[in-house]
Amino acid sequence: MTAQDVLGVSGQRRRTALWLTALTAGLILTALIAVGTGAVGISPAAVAGIVVHQLFGVGEVTWSPPQEAIVWQVRLPRVLLGILVGAGLAVCGVALQAMVRNVLADPYLLGINSGASSGAAAALLFGAGAGFGQYALSTSAFLGALAASLLVFLIARSGGRVTSMRLLLAGVAVGYALYATTSFLIFASNSAEGSRSVMFWLLGTLGLARWDALLAVAAIVIGGTTTYLTVTGRSLDALAVGDETAHTLGASPDRLRMRLLVIVSIGVGVLVSASGSIGFVGLVVPHLARRIVGAPHVRVVPVSALLGAILLVWADVVARVLLAPQEIPIGIITALLGAPFLLILIRRLHVT
Repeated sequence: MTAQDVLGVSGQRRRTALWLTALTAGLILTALIAVGTGAVGISPAAVAGIVVHQLFGVGEVTWSPPQEAIVWQVRLPRVLLGILVGAGLAVCGVALQAMVRNVLADPYLLGINSGASSGAAAALLFGAGAGFGQYALSTSAFLGALAASLLVFLIARSGGRVTSMRLLLAGVAVGYALYATTSFLIFASNSAEGSRSVMFWLLGTLGLARWDALLAVAAIVIGGTTTYLTVTGRSLDALAVGDETAHTLGASPDRLRMRLLVIVSIGVGVLVSASGSIGFVGLVVPHLARRIVGAPHVRVVPVSALLGAILLVWADVVARVLLAPQEIPIGIITALLGAPFLLILIRRLHVT
């Protein structure tokens, strides 16, 4: 490696570090503003004071009990869920685009979202999973997502090697079949209110956020998905280039795809069960991250996580306040933001 190459690598690392620092600061500021935004406005300073007081029991109380309840019990869990879901969808999108070597891949490409939707529809319309109590909806959605991912794997595996094309085609086929199943469940139900609840859930919402559910989502997103994908960044680089390159570098493409499929399936299953179907985050954010810090996945994964978190929190703010007191499904906002941006990216990337 020449001295010029060393300087280039050093410059890229500094640029990545600067972006990570700026995005982390932006995420903290975004969270403070988002928690304070709503029908009852609360300043970022008051939000920070309430959070510190709740966590450490220190600080002078300059806010009212209703404000503290709004921040701690309602808005903060919702914003934290938005951060986790946005980050998780973004990094799962990064993994899938490397797995199937398709720049238009997103976390719902493998039919996992459709499986979760079928499970959620069965819970909302026919009481499936009633034994799980208040977790019936999220549990049914998660089980549906796992069933869909298992079906995709079995179909892709039946042809021998688990190639990117087999995964892609199996995911599309399973996704359409389960989407049809969800539609059938909606039409077979006699509950107009239940059907409306399913449609709202299908478009995504962070209104289901609860403190007890955040720990599981955080463990999957931070420990099981983001950290793993960052550590295996070099393997993702090789897989994105091609199977022959991966073999040359000592990685087994089939085994790597299977591991990634398990990680992504569990991650997307948990995220969809917690927030419903939220599109475009996992499709658009990875492209934006690559334009910022380049192609190496060791840099793309953490930057994508921060960008996805910021994007989804702001999308939720718009969803909450645009037609207040009525809430818009967050998937509508992400689609309105993501579709034009995707068209710009496609044009600049010269995708054919």
